[in-house]
Amino acid sequence: MSTAPEGGQVPTGRSAVVAGIGSYVPPDVVTNEDLTARLDTSDEWIRSRTGIATRHVVSAGTATSDLAVEAGRRALKSAGSADVDAVVLATTTPDHPCPATAPAVAAQLGLSDVPAFDVAAVCTGFLYGLASAGGLIATGIADRVLLVAADAFTTIIDPEDRTTAVIFADGAGAVVLRAGRPDEPGAVGPLVLGSDGSLADLIEVPAGGSRQRSTGRGAPPEDHFFRMRGRDTYRHAVERMTAASRKAVERRGWKLADIDRFAAHQANARILTAVADRLLIPADRQLSNIEHVGNTGGASIPLLLSQAAQDGRLSDGQKVLLTAFGGGLAWGATTLTWPDLDPF
Repeated sequence: MSTAPEGGQVPTGRSAVVAGIGSYVPPDVVTNEDLTARLDTSDEWIRSRTGIATRHVVSAGTATSDLAVEAGRRALKSAGSADVDAVVLATTTPDHPCPATAPAVAAQLGLSDVPAFDVAAVCTGFLYGLASAGGLIATGIADRVLLVAADAFTTIIDPEDRTTAVIFADGAGAVVLRAGRPDEPGAVGPLVLGSDGSLADLIEVPAGGSRQRSTGRGAPPEDHFFRMRGRDTYRHAVERMTAASRKAVERRGWKLADIDRFAAHQANARILTAVADRLLIPADRQLSNIEHVGNTGGASIPLLLSQAAQDGRLSDGQKVLLTAFGGGLAWGATTLTWPDLDPF
């Protein structure tokens, strides 16, 4: 991570540099046809509104940490070393309300003595995780950090709610970050982050936290599931991701025309198209995997980057713009020049 004043001059010093990347999706696949068998919907309706055809889901007994460990293991392999000084996990679906899930992930990776903690920023979790991991590096607390974003989102989705059941899925992505120079390939550019808690009810799980528990009353079953007010969320997502993207590019000293690859949180196809259109980024520069993996929450961006690097859509030297929006409300954007590495 690096910070920069308005005008795009990035200071010297320690920056977080991407040194490895990996991803994982569970093997079980749910197709649109599977969903139409039990929901009042159709393949055409799902595709036209979300762009999704299939999604991966966890099997019984599989938790977020299981996804995170596999993605983390692959990122460490990509980096060529399992030597890291800290583990950061971005997730909305921790294994337990307490303790944090990151220490369990670290332990399963043989990293039981390193500091490990969770970051909760819903679909913007990976970008907030970059800020957290980058801060550890910039201040000298760590030289190398494993950042994992993982969500078993289907565990908090009402299977009978067609507005969310057709969109959300499970998966994990991870990067290894090392200390380096802000001007080298892989260096994470200035991060633009924001939030608006006055609109928290647009995206929420109403029950299960201290607000509901402190009442001493139980909550109806539906309050334990994820809710989203789609129309309002769409408007805010497009506005916030567009504005954050412009600011991140400006602070890097680039122009939008310089962007080779646009990697946005895979919320749904309509949002992705709307943001790209406002940024004047042509279709051949837009990365997407939503058709086959759905919306994987915080895991969305690193999963997309990993898969795109594996199949050749993303290659070293390309200028990349990242942006996300999620519950909180929270949003963010950043940039990097893609490094030469082997993704897994």
